[in-house]
Amino acid sequence: MIKRVEFGSTGHASSRVIFGAAALGWIDAARAESALEQIASADVNHIDVAASYGDAELRLAPWLAEHRSSVFLATKTGERSATGAGDELRRSLERMQVDHVDLIQMHNLVDESEWTQALRPGGALEALVAARDEGLTRFIGVTGHGTRVAAMHLRSLEEFAFDSVLLPCNHSMLAQSEYAADFEKLVATCRERGVAVQTIKAVARRRWQENETGPRHSWYEPLRDPDAVARAVHFVLGRPGLFLNTTMDLSVLPLVLAAASGQVKPPSSEAMESDTRQFSVEPLFAPGLAEGI
Repeated sequence: MIKRVEFGSTGHASSRVIFGAAALGWIDAARAESALEQIASADVNHIDVAASYGDAELRLAPWLAEHRSSVFLATKTGERSATGAGDELRRSLERMQVDHVDLIQMHNLVDESEWTQALRPGGALEALVAARDEGLTRFIGVTGHGTRVAAMHLRSLEEFAFDSVLLPCNHSMLAQSEYAADFEKLVATCRERGVAVQTIKAVARRRWQENETGPRHSWYEPLRDPDAVARAVHFVLGRPGLFLNTTMDLSVLPLVLAAASGQVKPPSSEAMESDTRQFSVEPLFAPGLAEGI
């Protein structure tokens, strides 16, 4: 089974693999039920979804009707105003047919103007604090993509005592010295303050190439070789305290769960560099690339 550790200072022992429910957003109910059975079998007890993930919140509702008490449930809002964020959180609760979530996160808060709007009076944070006071959520977090996200999360933590952060982490991203420096500073700050660190894109290979064909279940191409996936998973889980969110591509989910269920063996730099060459791994975010998805 997948190891559980305390999720920051929340008091909840979360599985170190978090199910990224974006995978449910554009599939039918039967496939969603199958994926949820897989995570339950692997003892994953933490689910991360968002209002913007298609029908994902709706797909979760039937399963949550039976399993709500056994999982830590997180969702996200992309709204930046207090009114918009409050309304979106309530819609999420209605869609999932629950009376509260454990964690509400401001989604992809990296853009400077959006950051300012969300954190000022009348911004999204104001509504999320009110929702916490009302019992609609227990904790508040912040997420993001791109090369500037770690630095922006550090700024966010100076403004408010967020309970969690979420950002990309894999070998190719941390091979970029500036991103790695910001990432390490953020992780150290979170460790000192008891803030949970969630990672995404662990098994990303690269952005889709124009000439590639075949089904695309995510905006990026994941690794598919079982050994390479296992090394990518262990690269993240080999670091104490980090949580790994699963990929949107459900065909890779069994490989991720299998890798995380066994003994974690942090791979060597040589092994990761070998995978980079063999599978043409590229960072999803780098100077000159679009920061969004």
